[in-house]
Amino acid sequence: MIEVGDQVIYPRPGWFAYGAEIRGAAGTPVAVDLTPGTYDLDLERIEAAITPRTRVVVVNTPHNPTGRIFPRAQLDALADKLAAASEKFGKVIYLLADEPYARLVFDGHAHISPAESYPHTLIAYSFGKTLLAPGERLGWLALGADMPEADRIRLREAVDMAQVSHGWAFAGRTLQRALPDLEKLSIDVAALARRRDRMVEGLRAAGYDLPVPEGTFYLIPRSPIPDDLAFAARLATDGVWVLPGSVAQLPGRLRISLTANDGMVERSLPVFARAIREVAP
Repeated sequence: MIEVGDQVIYPRPGWFAYGAEIRGAAGTPVAVDLTPGTYDLDLERIEAAITPRTRVVVVNTPHNPTGRIFPRAQLDALADKLAAASEKFGKVIYLLADEPYARLVFDGHAHISPAESYPHTLIAYSFGKTLLAPGERLGWLALGADMPEADRIRLREAVDMAQVSHGWAFAGRTLQRALPDLEKLSIDVAALARRRDRMVEGLRAAGYDLPVPEGTFYLIPRSPIPDDLAFAARLATDGVWVLPGSVAQLPGRLRISLTANDGMVERSLPVFARAIREVAP
């Protein structure tokens, strides 16, 4: 999708490896902040970040780590800006829709793919999230249904070449044949929502400030001290492991993964309560 030096815009906070992956492809990573507090797409910031070297804009929805699901109005507005910039600079700016949490949505929310708004979209999906096995990198790439044929040919040729050069990145034949069956499988999202609600209830009762995610399996409580790395280390001394928010470019918060089972959740809550009491003024 990119040539050496091409710029790739991605959201901040976000998956901590975006920058490294872009640099590994000889691109130039450009982080653009989400709107503070609401974690919406900041369309003005994205527009300002686009230059003649921009080739790809990454949108991750539902969003890791905030759990935000970007609404259609924002995706439509982003599509308009990308179309205008593509025309201005005389080349297509692609949208990479990073959608591994597409099926993990709560409270009647619906996942909306950016591909529904913008034709030049490539969709990335991972079964690892849907099956609650996030370390498993098994998924697929798909071209948006409305992508022009010229783009489809170009991207298919690029994927074919990548398969020849980097075969290790592609699943073996057995796993490829299993994909239709994997499509039918999913964790119990209702049970995941109950686990989310229990964790939110327990953390808020202990004094933590945190939003309720619309999707994904993450919570992002505010660290009770400015040094989120130090507080994460404190929790680890009692056997509770969280990701410091700074790692996900969200300083001052923690990322909790609900991949833990219900028993682990219950055992963790007293640890969270004790740790916040220790640092209370």
